[in-house]
Formats: sequence, C-alpha cells, structure tokens
Amino acid sequence: MNYDMLLSLIQHFGYAALFFALWLGIIGLPIPDEVIVMTGGVLTANGLLHSFPAFVLTYLGVISGLSLGYVLGRIFGTSVLDRLQRRKRMNHWLDFSKTLVHKYGSFALCISYFFPILRHVMPYVIGLNKMTFRRYALFSFTAGFVWTAVFFIVGRFVGDHVQQVGELVYRHGLRLLWILFVLTAVFFIIRYTSNQHKIQGRDKA
Repeated sequence: MNYDMLLSLIQHFGYAALFFALWLGIIGLPIPDEVIVMTGGVLTANGLLHSFPAFVLTYLGVISGLSLGYVLGRIFGTSVLDRLQRRKRMNHWLDFSKTLVHKYGSFALCISYFFPILRHVMPYVIGLNKMTFRRYALFSFTAGFVWTAVFFIVGRFVGDHVQQVGELVYRHGLRLLWILFVLTAVFFIIRYTSNQHKIQGRDKA
C-alpha cells in the first residue's frame, strides 16, 4: 500500500481506514505509521475529517495493533520469537528490545514508541516476558496517546509534505522527533506571544 492508496481508502471508508491501516501495521504494511497518523491530522486541517473522531480512531488503531503483538508474544511465546529471529534484520531489534527492558523495565515500552521498528518488536518481547496486560496497558497506552497526539498535531501543519516528513522520521527516529518537538513548541510560543500583543493593543485602544 502506498500513500496514494492510503488517501483513496480514507476517502472511501473514512475514519475506519485510519484505524485498520494502523491496526494492520503490526504485520508490516509498507507505509510508516507516522505517515498514517500525520495524514489524519492533514485531513482534519483540510476539513475532510472531524478532528475528534479522526484522532480517536487513529489512537485506537495504534494501541490495538501494538496490543496484538503483546497478545501474540504472551500466548505463543518462543514460537513467535523463533519466527522473528529467522529474519536477520530483526535480531538487532530483538536484542535492543531485551537490552531496554533489562535497563529500563516497563519504561522501555515508552521509549520504543519513538523508534519505528522497535515500536512493533517491543510488544512481542514484553508479552514473552509475561508482563500483565494491566501494566502493559498503563505504559503502552499512555505513551501511545502522547505519540499519536504529537504526530497528529504535526500533520495539521505539514500539509502536502506529510509523506516526506514521515519518511524522514522513520529513517532518523528519535533525533528528528526532538526537532519536531522544538519546532512545534516554537510555533505555539510565537502564536501565543502574537495573541498577547493583539490583546494588549486592544486594551490600550
């Protein structure tokens, strides 16, 4: 599935397309999750979708897809791990996941959201380690809400450049995300300052 197909699906199926595109991301759809989430933001900025239902369905798609990984790891255990290890490029991410879990415990779930491939591998490892679903949900759903909100908001500002921005984030992960955080913060500070000057100007008048 490419970006044009994603837009076509959203035009035909609306909010449900956002949910299923992210839910199926767990099996490796060839479009970054970041692009899908930002596309939701773009379409709300254009008035094609309403912000609240678009964000809710996007968020539910994110946490549902990753929770599926947790359930598979919890139920099938080593058989899932063995299948992942057959893919050579996954060995690095599996080792990285185990290192993060050993070092940061449950907070590794929060960290994993900001690394595209790690985000999908971590739930398997957490499920394999038999973490309770209640604890998994506490950390994963909270981090997922923040992650979804960040990219959804960014999408409202990047417009037609959503695909390029999403691909950059996918390649550079956390480093580029800090830049997006800073730029978003600067934008809101400038906007707030500008509004305060307008209010003060009206008060003086």
